[in-house]
Amino acid sequence: MLDITTADRLAIHEIIALHGHLADDRAWDRLAEVFAEDVIFDLEDFGYGTLRGLAALRALAEGSQDDEGQPLGHHVTNIVVVGAHGDQAQTRAKALAVNADGTTGTAVYEDRLRRADQGWRIYYRRVVARRKP
Repeated sequence: MLDITTADRLAIHEIIALHGHLADDRAWDRLAEVFAEDVIFDLEDFGYGTLRGLAALRALAEGSQDDEGQPLGHHVTNIVVVGAHGDQAQTRAKALAVNADGTTGTAVYEDRLRRADQGWRIYYRRVVARRKP
């Protein structure tokens, strides 16, 4: 049995879902509502390396927001809490992206979150590309 309340589970789902809205709205100044200041963001599968810190994540987002390869829509579904203890939780979710040319892509978000004074925040995210074998 996972050591997590229903309220915590709902808050975690909301945080993970909020990222897609912020990305699509280009609301980079609000990323601290989702990610911890010391976030580690692993984008190795997409060729961006591993980012360390919220400032690095913001810089990448701002620098690539006009790239035509960036999705128009970021969606997340199938969020499951796979581990939890005290003020930390691990989740797995499916990410779907809709591109300007109508194509789509999918990935898996492997997140680690911790509860802080301002609520749950993602402190580690690995984005795993789902590609045809």
